[in-house]
Amino acid sequence: MDSRKVILLVGALIVAAITAFMARTLIMGTSTPTAMAVPGEAPVPTGPKVLVATRALPIGTIIDPGSIKFQPWPAELVEGAYFQEGAEFDMKNVLGTVVRNAITAGQPVTQGALVKPGDRGFLAAALGPGMRAVTVPVSTQSSVAGFVFPGDRIDLLLTQTVEGGGDGPPLKAAETIMRNLRVLATDQSTKQEKDEAGNTVVRTFSTVTIEATPKIAEEIAVAQTLGSISLSLRSIADNAAELEQAIASGAVKVPDGSDPKAERAMMLQLASAPQTGNSTYAVGADVSRFQRRTVPGKSEQPSMVMAGPPGPGAAPATAYPGAPVRVSGPVVRIARGNNVTEVPVGGKN
Repeated sequence: MDSRKVILLVGALIVAAITAFMARTLIMGTSTPTAMAVPGEAPVPTGPKVLVATRALPIGTIIDPGSIKFQPWPAELVEGAYFQEGAEFDMKNVLGTVVRNAITAGQPVTQGALVKPGDRGFLAAALGPGMRAVTVPVSTQSSVAGFVFPGDRIDLLLTQTVEGGGDGPPLKAAETIMRNLRVLATDQSTKQEKDEAGNTVVRTFSTVTIEATPKIAEEIAVAQTLGSISLSLRSIADNAAELEQAIASGAVKVPDGSDPKAERAMMLQLASAPQTGNSTYAVGADVSRFQRRTVPGKSEQPSMVMAGPPGPGAAPATAYPGAPVRVSGPVVRIARGNNVTEVPVGGKN
């Protein structure tokens, strides 16, 4: 091959390489158009307003004004079982009812999901799984003057008089025996009554029905035979403080990770769990210096003891229960707790 052909071949290769490089540069430099999604506005339902749950409503929840609201709903999805806003709807017929079937947040409330007071199975639907309903008699003074309503949380206080066998007044004591009990009904009412202006009507009642575990129900039955029962209304903020105490003591296990559902379940479990044990108490001496701090002890009367040599015709020394002590000569007093015994010098204990 001559030199001319070699030069032409090399030149052709160089031109091909330059062409390929320029083509690749053009291809890489051209950006591929990206499809951009144009955000559109969410469609606003144009149908009627229906009653929906503002939060998750588990079985047994008593409906209050904060748990439901009206919200527009697509007309094609409205069913006959929904509560629709209108002149025929009365909110009083829904407040105070009990959730029979669980309702999630934002879900429409159906008529079949609620049980009205007076309906068959109303109280059974209001009870949580494994819980019992217990009715306790109260007075105006012991029921916070009527400021306890269905759905509130209360503590139970037992006031009793403890008799003793010794001198002095009996022991007066008050003790918090149960905590965080849910009120189901006051007398036969299971909802808060409202007047025409929408204000809550406060009424006194003679009985209160509360939710308790089977064990706590037994303890309440016994407590009613020991003394008088009083109600103590709990603050809503108490659950946060008790959660910290329960976590510190190990009674509540904090879920692993940061799952919000597990945290809410833990909070719900603590907020709805009745508590017993570790009770606090106060006795008469905590209130007045003239009252006792302990139960009066029993005092025993010693037997008659006649000391000294018997005279002519005298009967031997005798003792009989319940008689006062009569001794002659020096004696030694021996105290064993509340029992005091007098022993003549030289005698045996």
